[in-house]
Amino acid sequence: MRDRLKVFGIDIIKGSVRLRSRRPMYALVRMEGSQIESESEVSLFRLFRLLSAEQPDILAVDSLQEIAADQHELFSFLQGLPPQTRLVQVTGGERKETLQKVAGRYNISFNKFDPFAEARTTAQVATLGAGAEVIAFENESEVVVSRHRSPGKGGWSQNRYVRKMHGAVQFKGREIEQALVAAGLRYEKKETRAFGGCSRVAFRVFATRDQVPVSTYRGADVQVRISGKRLERIRFRPLSVKPRYLIVGIDPGTTTGIAALDLDGNLLHLASSRQMNMSDVIESLYKTGKPLVIASDVEPMPFTVEKIRRAFAAVAFTPKQDTSVETKMELTAPFSYANDHERDALSAALDAYRQYRHRFQSLMKRIPPGHDLEEVRARVIRGQSLDQVIGEMNAAVKPEVTPAPPVAVDEKHDERVRVLDGMVKRLRTYIAELQEEVKGKDYEIHRLSARLRKVHTTRDAELAKDTEVVKKDAVIQSLKKRLHKEERHNRNLVKRLARIRKFAELSMDGDVVPVKVMEALTKEGLRRLVDDVGIDEGDIVYVNRTDGWGRSVIKDLSEFNARAIVVAEKILNESDPQLLPSFREAAIPLLSDRETSTQVRGKQGLCGKDALDVALHRWKETQDKHEREKKTEMIEHIFKEYKSERGKEVRKSG
Repeated sequence: MRDRLKVFGIDIIKGSVRLRSRRPMYALVRMEGSQIESESEVSLFRLFRLLSAEQPDILAVDSLQEIAADQHELFSFLQGLPPQTRLVQVTGGERKETLQKVAGRYNISFNKFDPFAEARTTAQVATLGAGAEVIAFENESEVVVSRHRSPGKGGWSQNRYVRKMHGAVQFKGREIEQALVAAGLRYEKKETRAFGGCSRVAFRVFATRDQVPVSTYRGADVQVRISGKRLERIRFRPLSVKPRYLIVGIDPGTTTGIAALDLDGNLLHLASSRQMNMSDVIESLYKTGKPLVIASDVEPMPFTVEKIRRAFAAVAFTPKQDTSVETKMELTAPFSYANDHERDALSAALDAYRQYRHRFQSLMKRIPPGHDLEEVRARVIRGQSLDQVIGEMNAAVKPEVTPAPPVAVDEKHDERVRVLDGMVKRLRTYIAELQEEVKGKDYEIHRLSARLRKVHTTRDAELAKDTEVVKKDAVIQSLKKRLHKEERHNRNLVKRLARIRKFAELSMDGDVVPVKVMEALTKEGLRRLVDDVGIDEGDIVYVNRTDGWGRSVIKDLSEFNARAIVVAEKILNESDPQLLPSFREAAIPLLSDRETSTQVRGKQGLCGKDALDVALHRWKETQDKHEREKKTEMIEHIFKEYKSERGKEVRKSG
């Protein structure tokens, strides 16, 4: 294994992977350790030739769009890389950042309009651990051994030619199988038998491409192709798993508030809870990063906050005096918070960051490029001098180790060879036992997974059934309510039909006339009568009460063309004096029950036909007389108006 990391950094100069007419050209910077070996301009084909020849540890880019137009091309690009070369996107994985921001963390500046400067910066930050590795393949590979040429149409030596190719494929497959066994890798083999040997041998190896001790090969008769099993989607794995340093503000009490900032003052976490104890606070901060400074908004620091600070061995920060509410609101104005506890915690963290900010800015000018700014700032805050920090970080870089020349060993006379051979045999036996154990574990996992899927399926079916039952119950309840409503309506219609039928039977008797009963001379009484038995033209309507009457209900009765309205004689005599004139204006006969011989029982009644005819005749005579008097009064009124107007004209004329 190399002690110094070898990194290729590239940036596109011209062209694009999306254009067939202008293929891309790249600025390539090759670094080994912290030293830049060379800078050159290469095409994509030339880049692959150099990658295959030198096999660097990392190929660093600032954007995957510069090497592949879509996910399919990205898979093809990764398939063409050497197995031990990792593709790293230095600007991050799912959540990308600008290259300037990434380089700023290591105090590196560059000209963003110079492709070689960008390639140089990309390689440098990748060497320092920035970015995320692109993961496109599972821990499973496929090795395929096949013919490198076609058998052709045939000839004098066709059989010998085909037998030679198939024999070479079979021999190469056995060589690869021996290499997989020697490496202790688990695999599955599938052979396609053909004349003289095999036309194709495929190995399914349960290991990544870089662990397979086989390389791609193309010979005269045989070719070997190695490919990884693709993931459903591209994943990213950070190169460095070092947690971020935090400046944390804590507000203890019944409701605990927590605020965490990074060393640049960006808010990373803000929360509060009544159920949060000290262990919950510590766990929440561990998930966010590594607390460097623990701050409080009061002096002295509360005991609870002090215990949390000791748990992280962090630097304590307290203001010279308790922070006022106005200062807290001024500090937290650019941020949004849910309550006063979050505000107090956030103000404590911001106050601590404000105290260290000028010190951070002065360090930026003194730190040499290529050093992790966050680590330097953290050590300075803990009390170390800048020179001491830089010296320790430079000393931590491992010097290049020159490999010792190989020593020839005479295997025939060396006792150690026999011991090592025995050790190898024991290790192979142990590997075989472990492989059997792994197969048993895989079978158990498969069985439990099938059982779990069955349980999930049964549970989903039960949930779906319960949901459907609830829906059907709701539909049934709705239909029951509708059925009860329709049954009540049906009963009312049956009663109404019976009354109408009885009324029709009474109408067939020639001596009496049926009477429909109306509760009151109001719109509501009229509506109920219409809904109950209805009013047809020529019906006799008996009214029980006249109080609350109005001209509008009389107008509605005239529209039904009722034959007559019958009222009890006592009620008629005591009713409003305007009642009778209103009926005369509407031309509706208003009769008493005595003169029509009307008898009422419930909602129906009868009146004598002869008495009704006499009463109607008498009403008609009085109505005609009323009409004549009305016309006479109108003529006299017109004559008086004319006489008055004429007198005025005569007086004017003199």
